[in-house]
Amino acid sequence: MPTTAAMPRPANPAADRTQPLISMRRITKSFGSVQAFRGASVEAHAGEIVALVGDNGAGKSTLVKVMAGVFGFDSGDHDFEGRPANIRTPSDATAMGIQTVYQDLALCNNLDAVQNLFLGRELTGSRWWGRRIRRAECEVRAREVLTRMRLGNLSLTRPVGAMSGGQRQNIAIARSILWTPKVVILDEPTAALSHSAAEQVSRLVRTLADQGLGVVIVSHDIHHFVVNATDRVEVMRLGANAASFRSRDVTGEQVVNARVGGNEAVNLAG
Repeated sequence: MPTTAAMPRPANPAADRTQPLISMRRITKSFGSVQAFRGASVEAHAGEIVALVGDNGAGKSTLVKVMAGVFGFDSGDHDFEGRPANIRTPSDATAMGIQTVYQDLALCNNLDAVQNLFLGRELTGSRWWGRRIRRAECEVRAREVLTRMRLGNLSLTRPVGAMSGGQRQNIAIARSILWTPKVVILDEPTAALSHSAAEQVSRLVRTLADQGLGVVIVSHDIHHFVVNATDRVEVMRLGANAASFRSRDVTGEQVVNARVGGNEAVNLAG
């Protein structure tokens, strides 16, 4: 039997946006004697972009890895679409509809966009024909998902190593969308990008949310990306939530102040 892949499709615009797609509440986690979380919480609704911010060691990336099934947790509640999520491995998270794009992107520079999009999940023919990769079908599906993401001008045949940082980030995000997720997690998507490339990523992320996906983003770019391109900001400090803000109601200075443990009146705002 030929191997098939899920066709990209828009998320259901009528999805219940009053219930979080993904919710983690009162999560605790220790690595030996080191306590990574002390009751951390985060949730994302359909169509919502949530930023996780905090200093190095605050627990942002570790919490993302718990959401993605890389790590387990000691106590707390992890729900997906209102039901307990039994996520023990990254494969469990993928099957449930959670896709994660890590900061290193995990792209092969010598391969083109199509090969990277289907890397490890290639469309192949019958074993009687040597399971040859169905390149033409891969190209059609790649173009469909790139067009859906308003990236139709990206070259399908150019080696990824010859692309700009912003284009590489877009390919990595497109690879996650190809498999029709419900939640997309992005770890530092604008790190080391130029201002114009970061703006393009911001527009792409908003496109994903407009299509009904829940988006969780770890970012240090507070003054430009976080405040301007997200809907809600969760500030973490020392493994716990320090503050929560609506992005439209907060300044970068207030977020930074909460991150470093400044004025408690600011920390409790929003």
